[in-house]
Amino acid sequence: MADWFRIASDGRITLTLHIQPGAKKTGFAGLHGDALKIRLAAPPVDGKANAALIRFVAETLSLPNAAVNLKSGHNSRRKVLEVSGAEASVVAGLAAK
Repeated sequence: MADWFRIASDGRITLTLHIQPGAKKTGFAGLHGDALKIRLAAPPVDGKANAALIRFVAETLSLPNAAVNLKSGHNSRRKVLEVSGAEASVVAGLAAK
């Protein structure tokens, strides 16, 4: 199993992410140490990058935004998301995108 995601006994998946806000376009950028790096086109102002991150992850996993919860890192580049209802194999494939 990858270091950047963990599966809880109840099926929730915890993602450790490194975020680069203000990028030209939103997308996955591979691994960054023990985290999955995501570039976000949204600026890090007034929570816009956090909202864009939740929306991007939810859309990528074909889940509603409510299934993705920002657990920690509200004001940091390193963030921890909790995802409910996603297939572990689909989440594991995000690093290859």
